[in-house]
Amino acid sequence: MTPEPTIHLEDVWFSYDGASVLENVSLRIQEREFVWIVGPNGGGKTTLLKLILGLLKPTAGRVRVLAQAPRQARSRIGYMPQQVSLDPRFPVDVLDVVLMGRLGRGSPTSRYRSSDREAAESALRAVGLFELRCKPYGELSGGQLRRLFIARALACEPELLVLDEPTANLDPLVQRELHDLLRELSSRLTVVMVSHDPAFVSEFVQQVVCVNRKVHVHPTGELDGAMLSELYGEEPLRIVRHDQHFGNGKSYD
Repeated sequence: MTPEPTIHLEDVWFSYDGASVLENVSLRIQEREFVWIVGPNGGGKTTLLKLILGLLKPTAGRVRVLAQAPRQARSRIGYMPQQVSLDPRFPVDVLDVVLMGRLGRGSPTSRYRSSDREAAESALRAVGLFELRCKPYGELSGGQLRRLFIARALACEPELLVLDEPTANLDPLVQRELHDLLRELSSRLTVVMVSHDPAFVSEFVQQVVCVNRKVHVHPTGELDGAMLSELYGEEPLRIVRHDQHFGNGKSYD
């Protein structure tokens, strides 16, 4: 029997106050795929994420995440938002921030349990920040902060990791390090990433989900500058291209 996709949208439509945002969207993302969502501002990327996270309900159609309604699957999803509102002067250390990812998993009146601390420390090891666990949050660099918030998303021990612009405003070397980290994480869970930056992406991801009211899915090897230019409505774009090999031995380049 064919396994249930991690994310499955069927004929989904969504409108705000009668204005169509997403039209007739059908999408299947399988377990342990690494998927890039791309599209212009206002094209519907954020709306698509909110539907997957259960923050919005479709006007028509059906959304299933981990074989459940999105709201029911929330405890199995790790999410890193584009903007994190946490004052750098707030007196918490790195481990405290990651433990926030465990909130809601136990009694609302209980302190963190030993299992929560173990999960948070495991998440810090996964992103390479375990040695900084006692460091004040406000002393981290930009790249370390992105790793920290990925660790917070991992602390709930998710099966699906969703990230909104995780590499925005980082220098190319730090972006590359984060892409390497996400590729490693995709070996054990499904990773869905929204990003405007096509550089290096074709080396890492397996599918590109292009969102501009409608959704089109392409293997990474099909992505080229002309396709992105059509999507964004801009002058021709150049992207860094790499061979992409899939488990079935087929290569796209």
